[in-house]
Amino acid sequence: MNMFSSRLVSVLFVFASTATGVSGFSVTTSNANVQVKENEGVDLACSYSADFGSSARVEWKFKDLTGSQKYVYYDGKPTAPYSNRVTIYGSNLRFSKVTRNDNGVYDCEVSGVNSQFGEARVKLTVLVPPSPPLCRIPTSVTTGKSTILSCHDGDGSPPPQYKWYRNDVLLPPEPSKISGFQNSTYMLNSANGNLEFPSVKKMDTAQYSCEAFNIAGPPQRCRAVKMEVRDMNTGGIVAGVIVALLLLVLLALGIWYAHKKGYLPRMTESKQKTNVVYQPPLVYGGEDDDDSEFKQKSSFVV
Repeated sequence: MNMFSSRLVSVLFVFASTATGVSGFSVTTSNANVQVKENEGVDLACSYSADFGSSARVEWKFKDLTGSQKYVYYDGKPTAPYSNRVTIYGSNLRFSKVTRNDNGVYDCEVSGVNSQFGEARVKLTVLVPPSPPLCRIPTSVTTGKSTILSCHDGDGSPPPQYKWYRNDVLLPPEPSKISGFQNSTYMLNSANGNLEFPSVKKMDTAQYSCEAFNIAGPPQRCRAVKMEVRDMNTGGIVAGVIVALLLLVLLALGIWYAHKKGYLPRMTESKQKTNVVYQPPLVYGGEDDDDSEFKQKSSFVV
């Protein structure tokens, strides 16, 4: 093959690479989904093509289950939170021990001297068996009411799924499709652990318990609690109303009797204020004055 032919082949290769979107700079991982038990060590694999050169910069970034991000390995060394349990082995991220807080995704970011960039993502699942779940089961409910029984375990990883039992018999998630449960009206959410009765019936009276399970270890169940469905106590409500009315009548009679006997203060009647006219004594004159005449010096009204 002459020089012209070789150059033509190179041009065609570059053209084909550009047309198909293939780039020589690549970052890959040999295991994109890693599972490891809590407190054990693990390697997160990352490799990159030689195009990046011998001085390529490798960094590892972590995003937890809540979406919060931070660097695990940056500027050639582990960051402070990971300094005592993380090292770099080649371009791999090595944990000497993992905890449930390490659940999430890890991005291996590689950059070259000429601004080339590539990344690979690894999902890490730390395996933690479930603990006995916290169950909230009402002991007494009224017929026809909407009722929710809840079940939750915050320890298991991956997040547990849930099963419910009635009198130690497993409740199917879709009762309408299972013979013997077609008259049941409950709704079971295996992901969040809720067992809901839109309108509870007398037949729903039973012992209920919930089980949490995942791939990390044996399932765990909460203690069974009896939920009793009762009819509305109409007689008790009527009796309560009658007692309340009797108490009101007795109170009214007591007030009337106390008022009649004078035990309660009476309303004082306001007396009309009268005008008082003050008139000084009469002053009589001397001999020249007539005995029948007198002079009024002054008068005023109070």
